[in-house]
Parts: sequence; C-alpha cells; structure tokens
Amino acid sequence: MIIITGGAGFIGANFVHHWLGHGDEAVLVLDALTYAGNLESLADVQADARYGFVRADIGDRAAVAALLAQHRPRAVLHFAAESHVDRSIHGPGDFIRSNINGTFELLEATRAYWTALPEGEKAAFRFLHVSTDEVYGSLSPTDPAFSEATPYAPNSPYAASKAASDHLVRAWHHTYGLPVLTTNCSNNYGPYQFPEKLIPLMIHNALAGKALPVYGDGQNVRDWLYVEDHCRAIGRVLQAGKLGETYNVGGRNEVRNLDVVHTLCHLLDQLRPRADGSSYTTQIAFVADRPGHDRRYAIDARKIEAELSWRPQETFATGLKRTVQWYLDHADWVAHVASGAYRQWVGKQYGGAVQTSGAAA
Repeated sequence: MIIITGGAGFIGANFVHHWLGHGDEAVLVLDALTYAGNLESLADVQADARYGFVRADIGDRAAVAALLAQHRPRAVLHFAAESHVDRSIHGPGDFIRSNINGTFELLEATRAYWTALPEGEKAAFRFLHVSTDEVYGSLSPTDPAFSEATPYAPNSPYAASKAASDHLVRAWHHTYGLPVLTTNCSNNYGPYQFPEKLIPLMIHNALAGKALPVYGDGQNVRDWLYVEDHCRAIGRVLQAGKLGETYNVGGRNEVRNLDVVHTLCHLLDQLRPRADGSSYTTQIAFVADRPGHDRRYAIDARKIEAELSWRPQETFATGLKRTVQWYLDHADWVAHVASGAYRQWVGKQYGGAVQTSGAAA
C-alpha cells in the first residue's frame, strides 16, 4: 500500500481517485484537514475497501511514525502543503510551519522507518515529493522555459517555503540515502480545486453574478496542466523515476490570465447562459496587482517525456471544458466549500479527533 499526505486537498484527492481507478493497491490518506482539506472530495471512494483515512499533521513526527510502523507502506507520496500565494503574503507563518517544518518532520519519520526495513523492502521503498514550478521564479517573455537545471529563485513566501522543502528532500537523499523522487509541476486545474484559485474562483463568481477580479493588466502567463495529466505523471515517476532525480511536469499550455478568464466566460456563455443574455465578460474587473506577482511561468517537460514516455493528454481547450462542466455538475460541492459547510461534514464523519477509517487502515 501507499500513503498520501495531503490527500484531501485538490491534487491529492484527484490522485486518490486516479490511483484507485487504475489499479488494485490500497491507499491511506493522511491529512490535517486545514481550510483546503475537504473530505467531501473523497466521498466517492469512502466505501472502497482499498481506501483509508487518518486525520493527522505531517508535523507530528510521532503520529507519522506510528502510522508508518502500523501500515508498512512501500511508498510515501508527499502532497501536503499550504499552496496559495495570496495567503502566503498575508500569513507566511503557516507556510513555514507546514511546508518547511512539516516536510522536515515527515522526512525524519520516514527515514527512521525506511532505515529499519528489511533489505528487499528497503530497496523498493520510495518517497515522492510533489512541488511547484514557482520555486524557479519568474520568466521574461523571451526566456526559455524552466528545466530541471534552472536555478531556484522563489519570489513569494509560498514559493520560498516550497523551495526549502525541495532542498530538504534533496539533502535527505544525498546525506542519508533516502530513496526520493521530486516533481515540479505547472499550474494545475480541474475538479475539486478550492475556489480561491483563478479558474474555480472565476466560475464561482461568474455564476453568482459577482465581479471577475483580474490582477494588474491580466498579462501574466502560466503553463496550465490538467490535474489528471499531472496524476498520470506522478504515477509514472513513482513507477520508473530515477532515484534522486527531479522531473518537471507541464501542460505545454502557456496562456495569459486574461485569456483564461475570457475563455471561461465564453464557455459559460455556451453552457450556462446569463438570464439577461449578455456575456459573462461584462463581469470582468481589473484590480490592483498583488505584491511580487511573477510575470511568466513555463515548464520544459522534455525530460519526463523522453525518459518516462509521459505526455499530457488534454489540451487547454479540452481540459478547461471538462473542468467547467464538472463545476456545473457539482454545484453542491462548490456551495459547501463557499459556505464552509464542508467542515460540518468533517465533524459529522470524524468528530474532530484523529481517527482512522477504511480497510486500508
């Protein structure tokens, strides 16, 4: 079986669905259920005998060590992170505690577990760390895309905390021999994304008749990666990645933020027209840019494409249409997140205490 930290978050939950949908191996989710951890995103797999859940913090080394000893996973996939740039600007402390200190405690618990494994299990074990392209900083319009050799230059508290966690993972491999793999991905989008991020926020606000806030001039460029393509990439890296190596994962979809918003508006015009017949583009509103807003990100994914035969299956057009349709079809999920009702679901299911559920437990 495998353990997934942060498995109730956006990418983690999508990976759980992907994993259980494409194999027989059990998965145990470890999540502290902070504001973006939402067990409603895993409701569809709750009854699956291969799925288990534990509410715990990666910063609690004793709790993590006990779980490792009890379940004896053959891999730990580390998704858990505070991940929103705006939140990191207003409250960087949580990002230091979770992304840096939490990763350190998780690495130490994992190292102790791995060191004590029998030789065969020890050789087969993997620690896969999921990171971001934001650690590389910002690109000009003419700069080459980020490669695995691009020097780190993080520009936000979030990016700096993820860069630090990447360095810790690398150091635990080179110093202690821990069998690690690292992935650095571009901007993900798709189902179950917390509606503070650009795409779900625009969908939510558009349908609610609210303004669609666009930072600055809207010309900031991101490389967009459909989350299911990202999940497939992580699976390939876990299966065949070279120990100690980093793999950049991108969608080959560089799009300006303003163009993303316009495309979303046109999709909603088709799929859920406004009652007055006008376009959702009339709701676009430009707002003051956020501090230190990186101008452009772009991923050079040739390494994972060449070495592991992975390529994205979704174009931005097909992935975005799937995403919009998912949010339209799951209005209850969105409403519960927007209202905070998803937290009541957690209390009902787990009572606020550290608990385990599922046969994988």
